[in-house]
Amino acid sequence: MAASHNDNNDKKSLMMGIGLDNEDGHKRVTKGDNFYLVGGSEETHDRMTETAIKVNEKLSVKGKALHEISRKEFIDLIHEASGK
Repeated sequence: MAASHNDNNDKKSLMMGIGLDNEDGHKRVTKGDNFYLVGGSEETHDRMTETAIKVNEKLSVKGKALHEISRKEFIDLIHEASGK
């Protein structure tokens, strides 16, 4: 039987960040492993980028991919990474 497209090897998760506080007209877009960030003021966009990178670092330490963690684990990682 042929492998399904729904196999775990095909799973991919993505963190998406959308900043809505941009007033300077600058278009900010940052892509990375497991994340895509758009918009925001410079401060907001930098904070989103830093948080996404820290989440990826914490996932790496755990030896897990984003799609392998539960919603609760993800929320905990976001709180740890953002310092909140």
